[in-house]
Amino acid sequence: MDTILVVNAGSSSVKFQVFAVEGEGRLQRQIKGQMDGIGSRPRLRASGPNGDPMADRAYPIEAVADVPAAMAVAGAWLREENSINPIAVGHRVVHGGPDYSRPVLIDHGVVSRLERFVSLAPLHQPHNLAPIKTLLNTRPNLPQVACFDTGFHRDHDALADYYAIPHQLHTEGVRRYGFHGLSYEYIARRLPEVAPDIAAGRVIVAHLGSGASMSAIKDGKSVESTMGFTALDGLAMGTRPGQIDPGVVLYLISEKGMSATNVQNFLYRECGLKGLSGVSNDMRELETSEDPRAAFAIDYFVYRVGLNAGMLAAALQGLDAFVFTAGIGENSATLRARIAQKLAWLGVAIDPAENARHATRISRSESRIPVYVVPTDEERMIAQHTLALLMNQQSPSQHRARVS
Repeated sequence: MDTILVVNAGSSSVKFQVFAVEGEGRLQRQIKGQMDGIGSRPRLRASGPNGDPMADRAYPIEAVADVPAAMAVAGAWLREENSINPIAVGHRVVHGGPDYSRPVLIDHGVVSRLERFVSLAPLHQPHNLAPIKTLLNTRPNLPQVACFDTGFHRDHDALADYYAIPHQLHTEGVRRYGFHGLSYEYIARRLPEVAPDIAAGRVIVAHLGSGASMSAIKDGKSVESTMGFTALDGLAMGTRPGQIDPGVVLYLISEKGMSATNVQNFLYRECGLKGLSGVSNDMRELETSEDPRAAFAIDYFVYRVGLNAGMLAAALQGLDAFVFTAGIGENSATLRARIAQKLAWLGVAIDPAENARHATRISRSESRIPVYVVPTDEERMIAQHTLALLMNQQSPSQHRARVS
């Protein structure tokens, strides 16, 4: 059985999924797992295609001290106990920069170019690249494919792509990229099945989770995104502030004496819902907290989603549908209802019963703007890209975007 392994590596966890390649290029999920607690309380958990548990094992800290060690343990479990020997590995890579707009076969040159963007996604990029480098060294003949969270947005019109800064900086790559692209691409491909009447129309998709953003999509293509040069922009997130006046950064440096490294750490790890609430970066904990600051953090999140919906509707010059996805969007009926109230001026009317049961369509029949809940599946998107690229067997250079 041919299989595709999908890897999504973070700072303290490596998530992985295995897809079987069936007839006519169809993919069937076989295994879903992760090695978390890397360097602290390592634990391997995995389940089968129906959610049946396959593994739940703890390891000594010294046995899984870093991402390469986690890859080795998970890889051994897949090979030795499940006879999984993938024909290719697909990786989520957050930032493709100006060089890559499409999935790309990986070699050492590609890795070198992607390392240039570590400072633009410090929470993600170095950890995304760690298992890639490990496999390049240990399994150099195993095809690897990088799939980029920026890729779906790279066809934006120049007006949405530029900052109002000297052109030379744009040429060097200082531009609005947008993120969560694998999620948005999956949703765009699902809409013809879920809601064919609006799939080719003007749709706002809200990817709401610990990392949160929104995208304006027209005819299945990204038109605008709330995120820009880095994943700090737009909505308030678990630990990131979202939209912020650049003058605040200057103030932190000039008046608070913070170094660039300290400011980076502050903006990526100490702000957002965590900073506002002083309680938690987890929306589930905030929803159950009685602390008034937790309530304020939720109010702020809802308010900003509403504001950005207006901006994206303007970019689309109208709106035909609104879609919730990702952890908060898929699971919190309360947050969906509160956000829908902010969208009433657009013609949104939620059906409380359908919303409570997490139906696919949660708006009333008379709602001028239909509202959907569509679970995302970034891993399947990565597997599809990996298989397609493997079948085409194209070189890395053939997948580079224009740099202009």
